[in-house]
Amino acid sequence: MFAADGFLWGASTAPHQVEGNNINADWWEIENTPGVPFPHRSGDATDSFNRYREDMRMLAQAGLNAYRFGFEWARIQPEEDMFSRAMLDHYRRMVDTAIDLGLQPVVTLQHFTIPRWFAHEGGWENPRAVERFRRYVEYVTPALEGVEWVCTINEPNMVAMFSVLAKLYDPAATLPEGQNPGSPLPDLRIGEVLADAHRSARDVLRERTDAKVGWTIAQQALEPTPGNDDVFERVHHQWEGFYLSVSRDDDFVGVQSYTSQTVGPDGPIPHPPSEENTITGWAYRPDALGIALRRAWDEAGGVPLLITENGIATADDSRRIAYTTEALRHMKRALADGIDVRGYLHWSLLDNYEWGDYGPTFGLIEVDRQTFVRTPKPSLDWLGGIAKGGFEAL
Repeated sequence: MFAADGFLWGASTAPHQVEGNNINADWWEIENTPGVPFPHRSGDATDSFNRYREDMRMLAQAGLNAYRFGFEWARIQPEEDMFSRAMLDHYRRMVDTAIDLGLQPVVTLQHFTIPRWFAHEGGWENPRAVERFRRYVEYVTPALEGVEWVCTINEPNMVAMFSVLAKLYDPAATLPEGQNPGSPLPDLRIGEVLADAHRSARDVLRERTDAKVGWTIAQQALEPTPGNDDVFERVHHQWEGFYLSVSRDDDFVGVQSYTSQTVGPDGPIPHPPSEENTITGWAYRPDALGIALRRAWDEAGGVPLLITENGIATADDSRRIAYTTEALRHMKRALADGIDVRGYLHWSLLDNYEWGDYGPTFGLIEVDRQTFVRTPKPSLDWLGGIAKGGFEAL
């Protein structure tokens, strides 16, 4: 059913960004709060809650063999003491559909969004946060039968960053010690809680499923500027090193890479304006994937790596192909050097809701936001061709 060599070639999505009308999630509440400076609300998103089969079929028909998608906690547990069997059955149907189409399902259990009720009680800062997350994971495990790859938490370092960013906009809040408002870093206090939640979920999943378990980490491929090695080491640890160290006991690490960033005396330096920057303002750095893979391999102690996100925000699909070609060549070099990479999942399958904005287009498939008509871009068939040809095609 899957590729003979077992290597995964596919694409990724996140529930809130594609499903639509995720009304019980904290992000829905945030984006619909008057005065929030988001250009767009998620609304119907790409209506993938109803059209997931069409999305998966397009992925499979292109020749790809894996699809990373998420279970939405806020749908499955809309209230503290209420679990929805109907929603759990919905996600099980997604798993079955993927398998029927020859796609290896890679399931993420928490992708940024949390239920409103959990957010209202303090979210990850609540003393019972780990217990709350474990209870949710225990409930969903029956729907994971036959799933070989499970990501517990998506980009915990970004989740820890959101906590700091929220305090920057709250005049009554106090920033954690050592934070620079001009260049904030993830809050390690929140990171420790997320690590405990991840370990607890991992225990449940290992006991109740046969899946490989890990979490995904946003890797910045940070680089020191001259004379700032000490600052770099501190920033790197706080940004991703801590999370990679937690992964040493996992079955894999989800590597997520888009760009690189330099570190100066005050921390990460914003990308300077450039015509080469992507829609998000990030520097065009396909080589960042190679840096991320090598660091993850070293710092997680040789745990297998799965590239769960890599891509570029651009309206020029030829640029997407050029960026991804170069990124994959860096992946191939890492493989040649003995780094155990198990797959490549592009971000994203669809042009979708990028956390407040529909402007950045990362997708292999264009989606008409009025009609939901899906139009494959040349990059979809191109990546499918790479998958069919294997590494010799790079």
